[in-house]
Amino acid sequence: MDSESDAGARMRLMALSAGRGVSLAALSALIGRNTTYLQQFVRKGSPRKLEENDRRTLAEFFGVPESDLGGAARGAVVTVKQGRASLAAVPPRAMTAEWADIPRLPLGASAGPGALPAEEIPSGRLRFSNRWLKGQGLEPAMLSVIEVEGDSMEPTLRDGDEILVDRTQRPLRAGIHVIRLDDVLLVKRLEPGPGGTVRVISDNTAYPRLERPIQEVELVGRVVWKGGRL
Repeated sequence: MDSESDAGARMRLMALSAGRGVSLAALSALIGRNTTYLQQFVRKGSPRKLEENDRRTLAEFFGVPESDLGGAARGAVVTVKQGRASLAAVPPRAMTAEWADIPRLPLGASAGPGALPAEEIPSGRLRFSNRWLKGQGLEPAMLSVIEVEGDSMEPTLRDGDEILVDRTQRPLRAGIHVIRLDDVLLVKRLEPGPGGTVRVISDNTAYPRLERPIQEVELVGRVVWKGGRL
């Protein structure tokens, strides 16, 4: 049977997720789990408790003490000496190297008619686990977070979702990218086309597909993560 603290940790995670506007599926990806992992934790109590590394990652992401998510009190860790548990202080910033603060840019990638590029001055930062980034083959210095505007990529991306964009220069392959087309910033699904063309696709079938010469499409970066409202 769940303890009161176990139930409280699940309720707190749901509240934090809703307050930040990040789905449980996106948070599961953040800690390197399958997309249903935290949904099962919240709704079914499986696992009963979060593993220490997962709990630490989520607590740092939300900026809350680990005790909110079922861990020991903030500023302390449990150590074991001669078979007895005790609390030991953790030096401030002891875990700093485990985190990457990715700049959030206020230049909205349009999933609708299009947005003109804005000045790329960070409006804040979103914290990701370096362990997770490394597992995805991502370099923090090449990443940005931007907000999606419009509905042309629904249901994959919705208006207001935040996306993590990898600006590393790589050969084009099928997937969702942020592009500049006709001086407009867009987020679209791309597929290589015939004769040196690229297909520019909206997941919302109400929008037409485009096929353009590849030299007319500037690749800003590939979308590698999303977070948004439930």
